[in-house]
Amino acid sequence: MHDPYGALYIHIPFCTSRCAYCDFATQAIPRESPLIDEYFERIALEIRRVGKQGELSQVRTVYVGGGTPSHAGPRRLSSLFYLLGVSMHLTDEVEVSMEANPESVDARLARDLWALGVNRLSIGVQSFDDGLLRALGRAHDADAARRAIAAAQERFENVSVDLMCGLPGQTAAQFRASVEEAVRLGVRHVSVYPLTIEEHTPFYRMLLAGEIDEVDDDEEAAMMEEASSILTAAGFERYEVASYAQPGFECRHNIAYWTGVPYLGIGTSAATMTQNAERRMRVQDGQVTDDLDARQMAAEDLMLGMRLVRGVPDEQVARAARLAPDVPRVLAELEERGLVEHTAGRWRPTERGWLCGNELYGALMDV
Repeated sequence: MHDPYGALYIHIPFCTSRCAYCDFATQAIPRESPLIDEYFERIALEIRRVGKQGELSQVRTVYVGGGTPSHAGPRRLSSLFYLLGVSMHLTDEVEVSMEANPESVDARLARDLWALGVNRLSIGVQSFDDGLLRALGRAHDADAARRAIAAAQERFENVSVDLMCGLPGQTAAQFRASVEEAVRLGVRHVSVYPLTIEEHTPFYRMLLAGEIDEVDDDEEAAMMEEASSILTAAGFERYEVASYAQPGFECRHNIAYWTGVPYLGIGTSAATMTQNAERRMRVQDGQVTDDLDARQMAAEDLMLGMRLVRGVPDEQVARAARLAPDVPRVLAELEERGLVEHTAGRWRPTERGWLCGNELYGALMDV
């Protein structure tokens, strides 16, 4: 027996092309490929199965990610969202997000998605600098990103963009200009991701060959702080370690992950988190990746809660301490190190805590 799922993630592992930094479970194939049709048929069967079993009855957020879901095209996506609409309660209160890249977003796609219940579109812009986009291996330029945002805004009030910092050759001025451009274009949500060079990516091979430099953590931190300053001044609020939103436009699906809401994953590499009062398990592609007891769950919930600006309340800390008595001591030590602060009955990450997240999260998981 497990608690009901509150969130649903569907993975679409196809793109126009693979970016130089990408290590996600995705492949670049033509939109017309029958492999995409076969994949959509498989996930349709899975949606029908879990729908009939009642596993979708209490889902309150849906996120279709990738890859590039928009690369699949309107016909396949229309079938997917129609099926979701008949398999669960896809009411206006359910947040339905979909990722898209600028080269595959136009007015028709935006119109069709909106009509089928999608109410939040997240566009992978990464930068508004054409030179950096070419270096990243992106399939769009800055003008295409602007056109995609405009097309999305014809139907969607809730449009988000992703931006990256710490890119090879990226200057502070280039990053600042991209953040300011996102604000000028009127998006409601901005996620800022510092580059991490992963093994088995073109960037990693370029790094080994001496063609690009190591990521400069100090420069990335400065860019993250610059983004915070620009977005806050423009009326955005930071609600999560890398995400900013105008009030009321926070990504509820993201928040579900950080607040212990059980989630169901459908598709290649999609993770499922199942739990009850005594146990939490994560499964990916049929393999158990986490198996936590109640004490470990409590520690993980503290760690995940520290990804949010609001942090965790004293009541949650007290519950965790009954299972893991070291919790108060660890929080006190983190406070001394300037990584957390205790205000208004809550433990919250500080700015230093954001920038030194590995230290903060590792200390809490160690309990």
